[in-house]
Parts: sequence; structure tokens; C-alpha cells
Amino acid sequence: MMPQSAFEIGGTVIAAGDRRTVNLPVSVLSDHTPVTMSAHIVHGRRKGPTMFVSSGVHGDEVIGVEIVRRLLRMPNLKSLRGSLIVVPIVNAFGFINHSRYLPDRRDLNRCFPGSTSGSLAARLAHLFLSEVVMRCDLGIDLHSAAVHRTNLPQIRVSPGNPETLELARVFGAPVILTSPIREGSLRGAARDRGVEVLLYEAGEGLRFDEMAVRAGVAGILRVMRHNGMLPAKGIAKAKAASVLCASSKWLRSPVGGLIRIYKRRGDVVETGETLASISDPFGEAEATIAAPFGGIIIGRSVLPVVNEGDAVFHLAALKSNDYAEAAIGDLATQLEEDPLFDEDEII
Repeated sequence: MMPQSAFEIGGTVIAAGDRRTVNLPVSVLSDHTPVTMSAHIVHGRRKGPTMFVSSGVHGDEVIGVEIVRRLLRMPNLKSLRGSLIVVPIVNAFGFINHSRYLPDRRDLNRCFPGSTSGSLAARLAHLFLSEVVMRCDLGIDLHSAAVHRTNLPQIRVSPGNPETLELARVFGAPVILTSPIREGSLRGAARDRGVEVLLYEAGEGLRFDEMAVRAGVAGILRVMRHNGMLPAKGIAKAKAASVLCASSKWLRSPVGGLIRIYKRRGDVVETGETLASISDPFGEAEATIAAPFGGIIIGRSVLPVVNEGDAVFHLAALKSNDYAEAAIGDLATQLEEDPLFDEDEII
């Protein structure tokens, strides 16, 4: 492998074999407090791909921030080939306020590619795209469910893209879901510029989830190993193949009331199986939610109170229920036993 030259970002030069945190100016608050987007660059001694890992595009999605923290502590990074750019908190405004959105109430993940003269969201999107994404060959963007919902660890890929599907299989999350690219998303803007992005969804907004964190760290390391950025030693391949789902549907509450949920995320259900019951506070009327098709629960609400029409279960369609149950069990066992996570961590 040939040695690589220095890496420059935001006016800071990082020598091969070095690592540095660089603060990229975003804006100044109304009280004159500066706001920056902090990126940590690990610049390997030898040439290789450049990859970014980002989290906090939605400010209330803290799972990704914990994944990034653990990733940056991994001793494997001392052997890095190429460069890794890690942005733990893209949307600092939302993170500080425990909010999904920016102060202008915009969803940053609907504002790409952004511009230098648009809204605050547009300017932040442009900064992240130009300073981080466009320097990379590949990216992994970390997300969680919204507040009061939780997601099974899953990778979202766009349909008809064998390259990202292969990387999703390498990542080894329990589920791979084919998901169309939405207008204004980071994934779409990056793809238009020749940079493929894996979207990882896991856990709940404003909450930590140990298994979701472990799955994220392990998956990132596997992708880096697959791309030749890290040696294979200490990075185990996924114990079972991910379950591939081509479609999904949110199941909504037919009435308002108190809900009793019978199924967890990751449960495999049959057509017609009862997933939850909803009753009024007097217990005089009751309705149920049943599975309209066989599938796996990849997300659900965690609130005990629902209104009519509230999304309760996110159900992904399956071709084989038997394989899905076995695969998810194997992957969960592997995460529990992985030596990468021997130390005590936050549960």
C-alpha cells in the first residue's frame, strides 16, 4: 500500500497517521453564540477509501451519537487504510433542544442539497454535503425512530441498487428494507453526486438501546473491513444473513383509547394474528389490530394511549417466516456474545 498525503478540511491539515476534530462554522445564534458542526477525521497512513459516518441529522436521534462515540474508541482504527470522517451531531440546533427539527421548523433530511443563500436548514445541508459527503466514496447515516416509537435495527436501501444491497448484507443488521429515496434527503442528494449512503435505523428517539448500539458499531466495522479499510482480525462476519424485505406498511389504530400491545419489535407474525387491543377507559368497547399479512415487526409505538389513526406497528412483509425467526435469533445472540462489547456499557 502506498502512503497517502495529508487530508485537508475546513482549513485544517491532518497528516497521514493522525486524527483530529475540526469545527466547521455553521451559524451564529441571536445572542452571538457561534454554532459549529464538529467532524472527527481519522486519516490512515496508507491509501484507501474515504468514508463518512454521520448521526444527529435529526436532533432527537441520540442512538447514532452513542454508536459514533464507541466507534471512535475502537483500537482497530489504528490500522485504518484511507480516511474516516465522523460527524456525531449534524444538527446541533435540534440536539441541544431535544428536537427533531431546526429552529426554522424544517426537517434537515428534506432540505438537501441545500444552498448557501437559503434557509438555515438549507445552509446546513449545503455545508454537510460540500465539506463532508463530497469528499467520500461511501457514507453511513445513523438514525432512530421518532420520539415514542422504537425501531428494530435495520438498513434501508434504494431499490435496484446491487452495490448498496451488497454493503447492506455485509453490515449484518437483522433486516434490510427496500425503501424509495425521498425528495430532499441526504441519501438522494449524495447518490446524485456519486456517493452511496447506507441508512441505519434503530432504537427510539431520546433513548439509548444497547442492542441497537451494538448492531450499529458492528455493522460499520464490517463495512470498513469489506472495503479494505480495516484488517479482518477481531471483526466477525454476521452469524446469519439479514432478512430482506421489499415492502412495509404502518398499521394504524382503528379507534382511540388505551392500547395493550402483545407483540414486540422483531417478532414474526402470521396473517390475521392479533397484535394489540384498544379499549376505552371504561372497558365498554374494544377493538383489535391484526396483521394483514405475514411479516416482521420492524417498528412500533411505545405509548399506552392512542388516538384514532395513530401509527402503532410498522410491519415488513416476509417471504419466509421460519427463516426470519431463526436469523434474528442468531444475530441477537452474536451481539450479546461479541468480544467487542465485553466492557460494561450503558443499557
